[in-house]
Amino acid sequence: MEEAARLSAEAIHHLDGGPFGCVIVKDGKIIGKGWNHVMATNDPTAHAEVMAIRDACKNLATPELVGCELYTSAEPCPMCMAAIYWACIPIVYYANTKEDSKALGYEDTIIYEELKKPLNERKIKMVHIPDDAAKEVFDYWKKKNKSDNI
Repeated sequence: MEEAARLSAEAIHHLDGGPFGCVIVKDGKIIGKGWNHVMATNDPTAHAEVMAIRDACKNLATPELVGCELYTSAEPCPMCMAAIYWACIPIVYYANTKEDSKALGYEDTIIYEELKKPLNERKIKMVHIPDDAAKEVFDYWKKKNKSDNI
């Protein structure tokens, strides 16, 4: 956790983004590091946890981080939690709470509330446009993976 906190200080020291840092550990060794790079990259997905996941996956040459632990300076936002689920990380340790982040102006409540709503009631309009070409790609993927036993 000390390294995650140190990395959160790096984010603000370098003016890269908000005060968030993260490390991913496997077998007692740090295999991925990240801090918030949102402002430095103009990338709203460049949160500390996402950056650490990208680093760990690159270092281990795998898209899944089974058996790893994630240490972060603050409770992950909904986007980062989704990335953590996709990366198959089984445990998250965090220092500051989402209430602590909210006190600094990082507000995730709207996202939690919006995700509970049916698609047609959300602030972001969702429009389903069925497309034969897109469906064919999915059908091909399904058939290919069946034959490859993936």
